[in-house]
Amino acid sequence: MNMIIGKRQIILAALVLGLGVAVYLNWQYTRVAVELPVTEMLEWEGTSNYGEAQYVGSPALMSTDIEQPLGPEAFFVEAQISRQRSRDQAAETLAVMLNDADLSSEQRAELAMRAVELAGAIETEGKIENMIRGRGFDDVMVYYDSRRADVMVRTDGLLSNEAAQIKEIILRETDLTAQYITIVEIN
Repeated sequence: MNMIIGKRQIILAALVLGLGVAVYLNWQYTRVAVELPVTEMLEWEGTSNYGEAQYVGSPALMSTDIEQPLGPEAFFVEAQISRQRSRDQAAETLAVMLNDADLSSEQRAELAMRAVELAGAIETEGKIENMIRGRGFDDVMVYYDSRRADVMVRTDGLLSNEAAQIKEIILRETDLTAQYITIVEIN
């Protein structure tokens, strides 16, 4: 057999060699020994199963009495966490959809508008909450979208003038009418 080494074989060998060097250098420079500090060691008592769920939380929220309902403070903390989680999921979904290469320019524009609406709703909710807190209410949650606003406020009894002040704030900051505003009292 006649062994003829042509241009293509030399180029292919050079590319394979270059790829091998690149992989080696990448491996060499990215291997970093990361030592994660141990924050707390758990004692194994031998009574739990591998993979069994454990409750992790604040000592103030941990209670052995399951029948005892959580107070209004815990309700508002849980509501804020839940709202933030759903906002993060919505933003992540929009980002993934925007990065899809198969979308048309019209679909991208629609998704961008949804992202702008989401950001506007978040800003409006925060502004309304701060204005209501400025009226003397400590715990307030506002859920707002372009169609309605739901306000949860902790109070011992909402007076009619306080409800009117809350509605007036929402009417001033949004384009909603009074029929699409709901105020819920949390005792």
